[in-house]
Amino acid sequence: METPREFFVALCEKKCIVRIAHKDTKSRRITTAHTSNRILREDLQKQRVEAISRTAVVGGLVNLVLAIIKIGAGMSWRSQALVADGIHSLSDLLSDALVWWAGRHAAQAPDPEHPYGYGRYETLATMVLGAFLLVVAIGIGWDAGERLFAPEQLLQPQSPALVAVALSILVKEWLYWWTLGYARRLCSDLLRANAWHHRSDAISSLVVLVGIVGTLMGLPYLDAVAAVIVAVMIAHIAWELGRQSIRDLMDTGLGVERLAAIRETIDSVGGVRDIHMLRTRKHGWQASVDVHVLVDPRVSVSEGHMIAALVENRLKSRIAEINDVTVHVDPEDDDAELIPVELPTRDETLARLGQLWEGIVEATKRQRTVLHYLNGRIDVEVYFPLDVCVGESSRAEGVRDRLQAALTVDPIFNRVFIYFG
Repeated sequence: METPREFFVALCEKKCIVRIAHKDTKSRRITTAHTSNRILREDLQKQRVEAISRTAVVGGLVNLVLAIIKIGAGMSWRSQALVADGIHSLSDLLSDALVWWAGRHAAQAPDPEHPYGYGRYETLATMVLGAFLLVVAIGIGWDAGERLFAPEQLLQPQSPALVAVALSILVKEWLYWWTLGYARRLCSDLLRANAWHHRSDAISSLVVLVGIVGTLMGLPYLDAVAAVIVAVMIAHIAWELGRQSIRDLMDTGLGVERLAAIRETIDSVGGVRDIHMLRTRKHGWQASVDVHVLVDPRVSVSEGHMIAALVENRLKSRIAEINDVTVHVDPEDDDAELIPVELPTRDETLARLGQLWEGIVEATKRQRTVLHYLNGRIDVEVYFPLDVCVGESSRAEGVRDRLQAALTVDPIFNRVFIYFG
């Protein structure tokens, strides 16, 4: 049996996969593995809340200081682009507050009304953040456009404004990498979006730097043009955040790389012959998986359940964002065609067998009957006590032949297998 032994997270931006090293031990049960996974996931959730709170508070303080510096410097040294950049920093401050709020609420445990948890608070917060950024972009672009068509309103920035811009670039680039580190470790799209929000501020400050230098060199329109470019950049970030949030709210499945990782993980489970009808959807940073696995059609119900439990355990262990797995065990590939529902139930089938085998003495001595619904027909396994045919193989074959012959009149039956013991 496989149980988690070592937990670590791959520091990969696109593949946030929690790898679990396993060790085979017959004395462990799957329940132990589930308990270990639950503890690990609770620890990961706690780390997420702490990381989101930390990055939001630090980012908020930094953005507040930068906004005051840039707006004040822009007004003092007559740089419209720097003022616009300061407003961008204020939007970052509000986004940090939104991230903090969403992170706290998304961490709540599932309840009867929200069986999948509150993870979509993060998605909603990201969408609101995108909408807010779009409004900011429109405002900045509108003001800059008016100044471009009214030359008398153009400002002439002074060289000291360059100091504020350079400071903003350095600080925001550091904040981007710091926040992105947490996003990678915790597989948080919300933190990744906020990190790119910081990066957009650094890039916009770089554009402002170019605009101020150009204006000081005798190109008075360049500062206003830089403000327009900043507005376009903010609008682009808003579009990307909003588009991804809408995709998640519409239950868009995981990406190609994630699906490949899921398939590889399921294929590694012993007893799984193939998989199909794989469906996924996201709930904030977490995801749920529905999948059909193909197993040997002759395995017992309990073994099929064991295989399904192993699939669920391994998916939750190895892929960080998966928190809910539903596994449907198939004895045959039902991807292209559903199992015929017109086949009779077990009680109806046993009643038919009783009628067809009436008059066969050995049939009345059967201990157990197992039915296999395969390829649109039914295979029948019949178990007899040893004393029915002990020492007489020819008699056993005769019993099987008589049972098989009696079923030929009913097309729903395929083959008969008999066992003694």
